[in-house]
Amino acid sequence: MKKLSFLITLICVAALTFGQDQKLNVIVFGAHPDDCDIKTGGTAILFAKMGHNVKFVSLTNGDAGHQSMGGGALAKIRMAEAKEAGKRFGVEYLVMDNHDGELMPTLENRLKVIREIRKWNADIVIAPRPNDYHPDHRYTGILIQDAAYMVIVPNVAPDVPPLKKNPVFLYCEDGFQRPNPFEPDIAVIIDEVYDQKIYAMSAHESQFFDWLPWTMGVLDQVPKDEKERLAFLAQWRPNKPDDKMVEVLKKWYGDRAEIAKHAEAFEICEYGKQPTDEEIKKLFPMLGK
Repeated sequence: MKKLSFLITLICVAALTFGQDQKLNVIVFGAHPDDCDIKTGGTAILFAKMGHNVKFVSLTNGDAGHQSMGGGALAKIRMAEAKEAGKRFGVEYLVMDNHDGELMPTLENRLKVIREIRKWNADIVIAPRPNDYHPDHRYTGILIQDAAYMVIVPNVAPDVPPLKKNPVFLYCEDGFQRPNPFEPDIAVIIDEVYDQKIYAMSAHESQFFDWLPWTMGVLDQVPKDEKERLAFLAQWRPNKPDDKMVEVLKKWYGDRAEIAKHAEAFEICEYGKQPTDEEIKKLFPMLGK
């Protein structure tokens, strides 16, 4: 009887240890280098700090997004910036070699997405909604939607083993209202890592301190000093929770939601696994902490 009791104890300890050591695999897709960073950077840092695996994937090389350079020279710069940003976020960063502004939801690109999700053995897949001003953003959303479910079908992209279960597919936040607005289901407070997020984003110098200010007509307002640049970038991307997001934060954090300064939100895509609240807590172990 004592031996049986001892054996049961060992099994329980082993099971508990396995549960603690099990790592989540999170993959985030964006259209351009810096898109994943803007929408999910703080959440990615929290996952990485907890020992989970996070990968950012840009479906284009960003070779058109600049006012004074383009093509291969710009693509090389943007790839180097993404690599540095990945180090600062603590994530793996892949930039695919599709031309900026020319992304299409083709079968070839869908298969590329399916293979990346499978190779990462993803538990969570995050992407933009197909509601956006930029065609590359829209088609990124469509490509990831089209990959949902197909990632478990063995005869699709058979060169990479299918996943045994469909991941949870999530949309990252946006402000577009038509044909339907973003509806957050999950919201993550990122106050403790917000400064790190801004610092990591600042690795994309050609975007945040050249191209985007130029498109907004404020290029002459970009500071030269690094500290001032970080403050400039933080002002542009405050991640301040709106009323709708605060209500979702209350569900996951209680009273702490009222004092949250920075947060990121996600909507569950109906094409992937539909998690229960308990499953969401396991998939987002930072919730409530």
